[in-house]
Amino acid sequence: MDYQALHYIYRAAAEAPTGRTLLLLHGTGGDERDLLPLAQHFGPGLNVLSLRGNVLEGGMPRFFRRLGMGVFDEDDVRFRTHELAAFLRQISQEKGFDLNQVVAAGYSNGANIAGGLLLLYPELLAGAVLWRPMQPLTREVPSVTTSRPAPVFFNPGQHDPTVNPAATDRYEALLSGAGFALTRLDAPAGHNLTPADVAAAAAWYRQHFGAAGQ
Repeated sequence: MDYQALHYIYRAAAEAPTGRTLLLLHGTGGDERDLLPLAQHFGPGLNVLSLRGNVLEGGMPRFFRRLGMGVFDEDDVRFRTHELAAFLRQISQEKGFDLNQVVAAGYSNGANIAGGLLLLYPELLAGAVLWRPMQPLTREVPSVTTSRPAPVFFNPGQHDPTVNPAATDRYEALLSGAGFALTRLDAPAGHNLTPADVAAAAAWYRQHFGAAGQ
C-alpha cells in the first residue's frame, strides 16, 4: 500500500524507564505539539511519541477524512488506521521501543483513530485513553475479539453536541464485548478537553500500569 510516514516528535524516557510508550493523537486542527504538555501527567518513565495526522481539512490536520460533522469517510478510516499501524511498526524498530507496550491517548479525532486501532488491530495496543470518542466504523463494523484485554479509558462528554448519547452507549458495548477492560467516565462537559479529564486519565493510567519505575 502507498502509506505515508507521519510527522512526529519522539522523546525517550529520561528517568525511571518503564518500557512503555505513550502515543499522543491530537484532535482536529492540532499537530504533533498539541498534546505534548499532557504527557507529564502520566509519569516521567514513559517514552512519548506524538503524531500529526496526514489529512488536511480546510488547512487543519486530521487523522482521517470526514464527509460532514460526525460523518466519517470510513474507507479512509480503514486506510489511515492501516497506515498508522504500519508506521508504528516502523518507528518502533527505528527508535527501539517495544511495540507491545504502547498506550495511546487520543482526543476527539485522535481518540477515533485510536479506536480504529482497537477495532482493526485489537491485539496491538497495551491500553488506550479515548477522550471524547466516537465509533470510527459503523457501516461495516468489524467482528472484534481480543485475547489481550487491554484497559481502555472511555471519556465522553455529558453535554457534547457532536455525539449522539445512544451511539456512545453502542460504542462502549462494542469495545466491552470485544474483551477490552473498559472504564467509562462521563465528564460534566461538552466536547472540550478539561484538566479534570486529564487528571482522571492519569489516575486511571497509574491504576492499570503503575507509577514510573514499576
